[in-house]
Amino acid sequence: MSSGLLTIGLPVMAVDLGLDDGLLLWPASVYSLASGCCLLLAGSLADLLGNRQINLIGCFGLSISILACGLARTGIEFIVFRALQGVVFSLCLPTAFSILKECLPPGKQTNIAVGCFGLGQPLGFSVGLVLGGLFEATAPGWRVGYYLTAGLAFILSLVNLVNLPSTLQRAPWSWQRFRAEIDWVGLLLSSGCLGLFSYVCSAITSDTAAIKKPQIIALLALAGALAPMFLFWMNRQEKHGRPALIPNSIWQNKAFTSICLVVLLSWAVLNGMETFLSLFFQEVQDLPPIQAAIRFFPNIIIGIILNFGTGVFVDRLRADHLVIVTSLLSAGSPLLMALIQAHWSWWSCAFWAVLISPLSADVIFTVANLLISDLFTPTTQGLASAVFNTVAQFGTSIGLTVFAILSASVTKQSKYENKASPEALMQGYRAVFWMSFGMMICGCGVSAWGLRKIGKVG
Repeated sequence: MSSGLLTIGLPVMAVDLGLDDGLLLWPASVYSLASGCCLLLAGSLADLLGNRQINLIGCFGLSISILACGLARTGIEFIVFRALQGVVFSLCLPTAFSILKECLPPGKQTNIAVGCFGLGQPLGFSVGLVLGGLFEATAPGWRVGYYLTAGLAFILSLVNLVNLPSTLQRAPWSWQRFRAEIDWVGLLLSSGCLGLFSYVCSAITSDTAAIKKPQIIALLALAGALAPMFLFWMNRQEKHGRPALIPNSIWQNKAFTSICLVVLLSWAVLNGMETFLSLFFQEVQDLPPIQAAIRFFPNIIIGIILNFGTGVFVDRLRADHLVIVTSLLSAGSPLLMALIQAHWSWWSCAFWAVLISPLSADVIFTVANLLISDLFTPTTQGLASAVFNTVAQFGTSIGLTVFAILSASVTKQSKYENKASPEALMQGYRAVFWMSFGMMICGCGVSAWGLRKIGKVG
């Protein structure tokens, strides 16, 4: 819901909060970035303390952070609160999947449960879109949507407090286990690398010429140096039988590595398409928020059908065929938007682009989680799920950053004197759509190469 509110309300929020154009996409990308940085730590804490406890902390923290977003007074405050929301969300995602796996037997029941788990994303997103469009037409504005979402999150947290089952029995908690069973060095190296890289992306997003500044070059080089150090540390930890944040051996499974690459590309394109479709409707076609929200309905309906349908039928179809076909269809969405003209009617291209945009990501979510169940033992499923979700979140964050840089650069170099005009903005958006098309075609190639032997899952 909060993501839907942001997607439809971003142009109005930017004006109200004084958000600089160079930071326009950061409320969306910093959420995924913060979540991705903390998912692995959340998984480690859940293994130590239990899934129920960590999930409840995340649920209550989520309601507080969403409320804070509604109370933000400046653009920077809003970005900070969105980052906080990403941190607490990371406590909810892997633990929810683990609780499902612990409580349900393998087979059709779990397949449908995982599909319904994925169903929450398009369903909540749709509610956020519609409410965001409605509330922006009222006097209180976009903030009401965040107050309502925070209230619902708090109520659901209380429901979870009463109803979530106790998870598997674990050894008693102690400070010694807290120090010894979590790979703190690995967390520091990975967070440092990704944090520095994200700062560089932020600086480049607001000013592409900043890439030439000595301090930016130094930080980028440091981030690059931390990456091989992380791999070396993972190898050392695994070799000596010590806790490793992401053991290098996990990437030896070709199917898992391939599905992670595909989800990286798919999530980047999905979230980029949703954001830039909203900007296209409002900034290029000059539609009010509620009209833009209505145009996302095909995306919502197909997302709901796909998530539930995949859970029901996934065990009857080859997983690689599912992923490849839906990825090819999803590639048509940015292609249509790359060819569209601003004066064309919604039914000409935009309707079909909205309709097929979520096909790949929605199917991959269910397939990937069931694939993890099939490929990994119960002791390593939580780690694999955390890695998968980390990749998905960073796909969103890095994708939005790259798209923002590309869009701003192309718009700045366009022939139009007024760089804020619909014509100039469309030049940048079109470049993003072409890049998204290329990324989806790459995803199809990776799927065909890495998933061809997995057969059926679930």
